[in-house]
Amino acid sequence: MSSHPHRPTPSRTPRRRAAAVALAGVAALVATAVQSGAATAAPEQAGQARPVAGKADPGALPVKLTPAQRAALLREAGADTTGTAAEIGLGAKEKLVVKDIVKDRDGTLHTRYERTYAGLPVLGGDLVVATSASGAVENVTRATRAALKVPTLTPEVGAAHAERQALAAAEAEDAKSPDVSREARKVVWAADGTPVLAYETVVGGFQHDGTPQELHVVTDAVSGEKLYEWEAVETGTGHTVYSGTVPLTTTQSGSTYNLTDGARGNHRTYNLNRGTSGTGTLFSGADDVWGDGTPANAESAAADAHYGAALTWDYYKNVHARNGIRGDGVGAYSRVHYGNNYVNAFWSDSCFCMTYGDGASNSNPLTSIDVAGHEMTHGLTSNTAGLVYSGESGGLNEATSDILGTAVEFYAANSSDVGDYLIGEEIDIRGNGTPLRYMDQPSRDGSSKDSWYSGIGSIDVHYSSGPANHFFYLLSEGSGTKTINGVTYNSPTSDGLPVTGIGRAKAEQIWFKALTTKFTSTTNYAAARTGTLAVAGELYGTTSTEYKAVQDAWAGVNVGARSGGGDETGTSFENTADVSIPDNGAAVTSAIAVTGRAGNAPANLRVTVDIVHTWRGDLVIDLLAPDGTAYRLKNFSSSDSADNVQETYTVDASSETANGTWRLRVQDQARYDTGYINSWKLTFP
Repeated sequence: MSSHPHRPTPSRTPRRRAAAVALAGVAALVATAVQSGAATAAPEQAGQARPVAGKADPGALPVKLTPAQRAALLREAGADTTGTAAEIGLGAKEKLVVKDIVKDRDGTLHTRYERTYAGLPVLGGDLVVATSASGAVENVTRATRAALKVPTLTPEVGAAHAERQALAAAEAEDAKSPDVSREARKVVWAADGTPVLAYETVVGGFQHDGTPQELHVVTDAVSGEKLYEWEAVETGTGHTVYSGTVPLTTTQSGSTYNLTDGARGNHRTYNLNRGTSGTGTLFSGADDVWGDGTPANAESAAADAHYGAALTWDYYKNVHARNGIRGDGVGAYSRVHYGNNYVNAFWSDSCFCMTYGDGASNSNPLTSIDVAGHEMTHGLTSNTAGLVYSGESGGLNEATSDILGTAVEFYAANSSDVGDYLIGEEIDIRGNGTPLRYMDQPSRDGSSKDSWYSGIGSIDVHYSSGPANHFFYLLSEGSGTKTINGVTYNSPTSDGLPVTGIGRAKAEQIWFKALTTKFTSTTNYAAARTGTLAVAGELYGTTSTEYKAVQDAWAGVNVGARSGGGDETGTSFENTADVSIPDNGAAVTSAIAVTGRAGNAPANLRVTVDIVHTWRGDLVIDLLAPDGTAYRLKNFSSSDSADNVQETYTVDASSETANGTWRLRVQDQARYDTGYINSWKLTFP
């Protein structure tokens, strides 16, 4: 291993299938549709301890790049894409297209690329290449490990078929006035199994709740089968509605002022005046005083939106050294008073803008600080990791907006809207005074999930975001009861064990750096754990309190094992006999006979698994109760690229009789890699 203190563990050569992926473009604050996907817990990345306990290694922190400096780095990376493609082992027909770049203080560059194949865009081909100050490739994080070899580049079905299929998909979701806004284009779909030639069609119009629609549908260009679909509109001195009287940066033209922020990339705030398209009218006036603090005054919501955008810009720049959403110093714009009684807010890549409705009866505009931060963060995610807005990656996309929107609210230190771990507490979207979401215990909203489970990718992304939101709260503040800024929280853990927080500032730093340098479009909960641990190792060292806290916070939401392996008190039963796992073959089992236990098994039965394997993502693991009931511990995940499975899972087995023969069932579901069950253990607390 290199002695370089900031060198990540090298990645493995890609060989096989990829998890489903797409390029998300718009996000809304409120849930609108059901998604799908799954993932499991993953092991930590190796790193090296830092010399100063509790302080981040300065070399691993990002450099504040001016737009000109960033543009120069992008040009340099773009000038050598051929050499980079060859160095990381891409095929002759593959080319790289630079998307984003982050530079650390020690000279490490994290360059994010999209890929093309024979000139066609590759959906699910994104990757991040980390290079040292000397230019040597240190690590490659890939959205897909599949080798790009497409059998044919000649379609057997026409684009018209793909467009009809896309319109049918929109109509099935009760879309209003759907139309093909972007004709079908040929692409390579590499995000789900063997790469194939496909069409990507985009359908416009409106979703069922009035949110603009940008539905992407992928159709196999040979068989005509629909392969995937995703929605790319992601749904999230002024006298403001929520933040009191605040300073606003405006522009004067003659005797007139307008809401243009020349200090922040010329961000502008427009009045749609109940419209649903275009930019509307730029807010302007003669006195540079905006609104009166009531929703009835159209300028009040505009003041909120303009203020929230400024806060978010400042937070990114001053805390994370990012100059605007794209890092290029260019401001987005805001549109307020969208539609009539529209109870939502959203970010759209197509306009590079935030849009806010006025809520029920047009009396509660969705322009609070955390909502503004939430929506702008969707833009950040789209321009960095590109987390597909579906399945577990969609939940992580939503959680990222909640996490960094919350961070913006704390950063604002506004006495009228104090920082808290509640989402949308000011906008009263439910009409009963309760927040939209709770980060300390997400299930309090009635729909979100506190912890990961194998089917979480199949629920709406606004609810599958719960475990990541919960992780962030636990990492920041720890478990149990606590009062912060007058709000009382009581955060549980999935395993019933305590978590000690490391402080919000460090948690924000870890999440942001993981998003911008470790996550890809296919990142699931397993890979999010891996990425955040890798960052914690780079910043603080793998023996640090911070690194262990990341492990424990993820374990607290049922993703991976605790830093010390968990609390081993209780009665344990173990099988240490080796059982070979055939490559891409039949399932094998290992048995444990449990005796001397009265009644049923506990709700927190611990299953400790030690499997030696050359690619853990191939494996599906179940616990079989004595009556044959299966409890899924780990799903197949082609993006889970580490070796071995050394995890402790917590299972609610309270409906099972404790005594009897329990079995661990393991199946390898992909080719090339082999291994064996080394040992496994059941612990009854």
